[in-house]
This record gives sequence, structure tokens and C-alpha cells, in this order.
Amino acid sequence: MNSKLETSLTFLQAASSLEAFQTATERVRDHYRVRHVVYHWVNAEGERFGAGTYSGAWVDRYVERDYLRMDPVIFGCFQRFTPVNWKDLDWSAKAAREMWRDARAHGLGNQGYTIPVRGPSGQFALFTLNTEADDDAWEDFIETNGRDLMILAHEFNRKALEFGPGGENATPPALSPRELAAMRCLARGLSRAQAAAELAISEHTLRVYIESARHKLGALNTTHAVARALSTGIIIV
Repeated sequence: MNSKLETSLTFLQAASSLEAFQTATERVRDHYRVRHVVYHWVNAEGERFGAGTYSGAWVDRYVERDYLRMDPVIFGCFQRFTPVNWKDLDWSAKAAREMWRDARAHGLGNQGYTIPVRGPSGQFALFTLNTEADDDAWEDFIETNGRDLMILAHEFNRKALEFGPGGENATPPALSPRELAAMRCLARGLSRAQAAAELAISEHTLRVYIESARHKLGALNTTHAVARALSTGIIIV
């Protein structure tokens, strides 16, 4: 096992919090010298969870424009069990080209590689690397690191399932102290940047806690999650 993979796996396997899970994506990004690393899953009920290094502005834009419904990466991976090089996907539709221009404007590189992972009870996950490189260099990168990335994709998925709900019929677990703190900050009207500064964490890590809380609360979006947390007395402002 090479040192990059061993170091990444050791940190990921030891992660015992969502903050550490988020940091694991940042470490993989740095070890493999790419621009972004993202892990994202959706279960059979449509609940989502993710962590990664995309900017908050791009994640907000992606949600605002509802790109999930037409993203060629999502659709391309859902139909496959093998890794997908983004340049091999169909970007010919006008909506796809507009999304791609938007992504580039928000800091994504011109190359992407996504590994689909399927888990229990209809879970579907994606592990993605994105960077700026010419085609030949990217092909060499994939050929050199493809085995590592496959192992990491499944290890990220295994670790993510440890943070997930206990099952389809399980009562949603109580929010963790960090999730509660994030919800309280948003309920007080703080921006994400202000909330991250108050909690002394990055905006990426804050987003992980917010998404986890939303997922546990069964909320459709962040506003719904805050409202549900307030109405049930989980948080008091």
C-alpha cells in the first residue's frame, strides 16, 4: 500500500465525528493534489448526506438551480457500477452546458472522476475528484491512482454509514452537540460564515453538521430543519 493511500485510510478509519469526516475529504484532496474531493450519498427515501471541498457558493448555487435533477454526473453514475470520467459523459444538452459553465465559474476544474457506490437499503453514493488538467495528464492520474480511489470510495461509504440513521423505521437520533450548535446559530439569524466563525470551524465543516441535522430531522431544506428543531423544542433561542 502506498503512503498516500495508507495515510488517507488511517485518518478516515479513525474518524469519530462529522468534523473529522469532513477533514478526511480535505486530506485526500491534499494528498492527491487535486482541486476538490467530495463524498455524497442519497438513500431510498431521498435523504442526503455529504462532505467535501466544493465552495459553499457552488453548493448553494447547485441547490438553488436544482441541478440535481439534470446533472450528467448523477445520471451517468446512476446507470453504471464502474467509475466515470466526466469527459465521457453526455454534456450536449443546453441545460448541462449551462450547468458546466456555472460550475467552472464557481471554481470547479475541467476534469472529474466519480465512483458510484451502492450500499444497503437502496443507498447510492458518489465519491468524486475534480481538478484542472489536460486530458493526457488526467488519464495518467486515473491510471496511476484508480485502485486507490476505488478503495477510498468504499471506505468513505463505510464510514458515512456509521453516522447515518439506525434504519428505515428507527426513531431519528438526537442531534449531536455540534449539530445543535449549528442549528442554534442559524436560528439566531447568523449567516453561515458568521456561524462558522462563532463555532471556530470551517464553512465546509459547518455545512456537514447542518446537512446531518437536516437529514436526522427529516427536513426538506435548512429552513425547514431550523423550524422543526424549534417547534419540537430540540433547540431554544
